[in-house]
Amino acid sequence: MKQKTINIEIPEKLGFLFHPHRYKGSKGGRGSAKSWSFARALLAIGRSKTTRILCAREVQKSIKDSVHQLLKDQIESLGMSDFYTVLTTEIRGANGTQFSFAGLSEHTVDTIKSFEGVDICWVEEAQAVSNRSWKILVPTIRKENSEIWFTYNPDLETDETHQRFVVNPPNDCIVVHMNYKDNPWFPDVLEQERLHCKKTTPDDYENIWEGKCRPAVEGAIYYKNIQEMESQRRICNVPYDPMLRVHVVYDLGWNDSMSIGLIQRHTSEIRIIKYIEDSHRTVADYSAELKKLNMNWGKAWLPHDGYSADFKTGMSTASILRKLGWNVPERDEIVELPVEEGIRQVRMKFPRVYVDQTNCERLVECLKRYRRRINRETQTAGTPLHDEYSHGADLFRYVCVNADLMTNEDEKPLVRTRPNFAPLDMVIGY
Repeated sequence: MKQKTINIEIPEKLGFLFHPHRYKGSKGGRGSAKSWSFARALLAIGRSKTTRILCAREVQKSIKDSVHQLLKDQIESLGMSDFYTVLTTEIRGANGTQFSFAGLSEHTVDTIKSFEGVDICWVEEAQAVSNRSWKILVPTIRKENSEIWFTYNPDLETDETHQRFVVNPPNDCIVVHMNYKDNPWFPDVLEQERLHCKKTTPDDYENIWEGKCRPAVEGAIYYKNIQEMESQRRICNVPYDPMLRVHVVYDLGWNDSMSIGLIQRHTSEIRIIKYIEDSHRTVADYSAELKKLNMNWGKAWLPHDGYSADFKTGMSTASILRKLGWNVPERDEIVELPVEEGIRQVRMKFPRVYVDQTNCERLVECLKRYRRRINRETQTAGTPLHDEYSHGADLFRYVCVNADLMTNEDEKPLVRTRPNFAPLDMVIGY
């Protein structure tokens, strides 16, 4: 039976979806018709020829988390209900076309092998897809002339999907930026939402509606500080100055990460020239790595637990570093503050901080992703979350609260004054 002709309308910028390319993507803000258009294009392709299509996302706890409903709605809108049969967990075409749905995070190299025969894989909300998932998925979609499609609203510039396909794109990859202005069917109800967002939450507007990367994750503790830092271009090239002392600041860890920052002070500026993060390495190992840099060393600054003796060795980190030739301040020389007070002082110091964009890339990432626990019942923010990004953020806090004690002099000051930013009753150890 001859198929009836169906007109498929999508924004002009997405016309490339009907031309062969290994990677096809669209990023941008709300109301741009990205997902809507990708669904329509796939339904049209699946109707024109037998196609095996995988619709994937990072996490899919149930079919409700997938684009199953979106495809169902478009089938009805396009008048394709006589061709496609919508089942509970898949969609089938009369010519053998099949849409299946999967969450990538639950798969391994072995379990994902069932998708080797896929013609097109569409990854929705791709900003959340991890490096691990991409490494498993990409080589699995290996059929001759197979394609990988992806749509996403950008979050951070450092997110894996954005880095993989926009910053460092592979061969035969097309990614277009789509916004509400590119959608000829942009509805009035969304226009009212857009204007309301621009008026009431301007900090979120560019990400939500313009599709620009956020300066930090939503709810990040230092969100505005990072935003200002980027706008003032203080994440930049910060070279080592041999005329200034290099102070070494530690956030100690073994199973958890050890974080080390190399700091230089020039007048009021706090320059972070290098950041090291690793685990399961001894202090002596880090010391040897640092000494190979042949820098003009200042002091080695430790948190309070660096002065406590380890039960296995009977020695503290401070005593070990001194034996290795480092100048370590005494316990009563360092500033110790409760976490929340320390965060307050960090915000005060942020305008003075310059961070090297190459040697401190991981530290910047930690600051962008440092956030608080959220109470599931009340949705209120609590204490800072202890995760893989908190180590760098803790290190940065130690740097900021002690920065005014870091000098370029050899001798210890005769009179040590407390930093004027810390209330006396908040300083532990005095």
